Amino acid sequence: MTTVRVDEAQQTLLIAGTGPAPETIELLGPRAAVDGSITADADGWSATLPLRVSRWGGEELPLPSGEYALTIDGVPDQDAVLVPVLLEGLRVSAEGGRIRVAPPIDPAYETAEGRLALEGRYVALPGAGENAVFFESFYGQSSGCNPGAIDRELATRAPAVTRYWSVVDLSVPVPAGAVPVIEGSPEWWRARADARLLVVNDWLRRRFDRKPGQRVLQTWHGTPLKRLALHRSGFHPRRWFAVLRESRRWDALLAQNPYAARVLGKAYAFLSRPIWVEGYPRNDVLSTGDATRIRSALGIGPDERVLLYAPTWRDDRSEMVDFVDPNALASAADAVVLVRGHSRTIRPGRDHEGARVIDVTGYPDTAELLLAADALITDYSSVMFDFSATGKPMYFLVPDLEHYRGKLRGFYFDLAERAPGPLLRTQEELVAALGDVSAVAAHAPEYVAWQAQFNGRDDGSAARRVVDRILDLGWLDA
Repeated sequence: MTTVRVDEAQQTLLIAGTGPAPETIELLGPRAAVDGSITADADGWSATLPLRVSRWGGEELPLPSGEYALTIDGVPDQDAVLVPVLLEGLRVSAEGGRIRVAPPIDPAYETAEGRLALEGRYVALPGAGENAVFFESFYGQSSGCNPGAIDRELATRAPAVTRYWSVVDLSVPVPAGAVPVIEGSPEWWRARADARLLVVNDWLRRRFDRKPGQRVLQTWHGTPLKRLALHRSGFHPRRWFAVLRESRRWDALLAQNPYAARVLGKAYAFLSRPIWVEGYPRNDVLSTGDATRIRSALGIGPDERVLLYAPTWRDDRSEMVDFVDPNALASAADAVVLVRGHSRTIRPGRDHEGARVIDVTGYPDTAELLLAADALITDYSSVMFDFSATGKPMYFLVPDLEHYRGKLRGFYFDLAERAPGPLLRTQEELVAALGDVSAVAAHAPEYVAWQAQFNGRDDGSAARRVVDRILDLGWLDA
């Protein structure tokens, strides 16, 4: 029989049991695992498990919200019970051996009545009265991408501006000096109303009520290969209405290149309003970043070969595709393999593990991973348009090409004809191509043409140009 209680001051779980002390005790969650420190005495044993962890060399933050299994010597404990406790940074409870970690929001606000009350208060606020930005990246699951790069530039150029970051919970690190606001909390609704500028890279969730004088910059999150929004197959009135309603909320749309500007403008019926073709701020780090620092944070030696596997998500599955065996690839290619799931697969699934495999799905900034990698393995992900700015090799593992192109999404152009790297069907073909310099060299003309079309503005100064526009338009006061 085990007992569970919380040390609120230390933000730890205290587990106690009778009998011989176990060798291991762990909390195992979808994107985090915590080992316990065990001590034994004549009366039994006890263990301490931290509820705050440091990842990638950053500060200690609360565990990601979700359900965790409490395992003792690898066996789930079915007896753990804990009355819900609200701590600074998280809420924790336990029942039937499952430890539940949640954001520190009063449960009253998570009821239908509570949510409606907060929405009503939000609508009633006059808003746009604070010289502030409300940032959101991938629905609050990150503080990276284009909003993150714009934040860094604003912090330097306009230090008087308050920078709020929408996060799903406090496990998401935010930039230094920024203020995290948990989605759905009273402070989240207030900051969203009062900020003069919203910078987002995807659709605005929940109810949105534009305040007089408030602006929205939609940075989007990639040059598209796969069809989007109004261009997706089939006529669905609800989708069309949702797309048009969403794009009417934006004051400006950021595009990486002229091609993306044309496609995004048509896909979102955004042709009569400003599209800023300034390159992607998130790619500035590819010109200015320190790959050695990033590799060190990941625990990778300076002389190791690094392969980044970063597939896109699939409309017909919630978890990351399993076309690669990362451990076998690491062994066959004599490399460290970084596995990066799409933002839509962060919460489902578990991290890959292995001696030379690092799951970086939860790493804060994809662009830093591109800088650290020696080669990219992808499929239809827009990361191909970012990585090409580096000039490093790309490999396209596309075993489901016909299904994806013909049934799931469809493409804007023929990838097989224009790809700046080999298209491969199996892991065996991938391994062979990784060991054959000519496999990439054969696509050199396509690579040059690709960079000319898609990377002309990825020159390390995109964030500066975007912030210049924001300040010149008077959307914020420096």
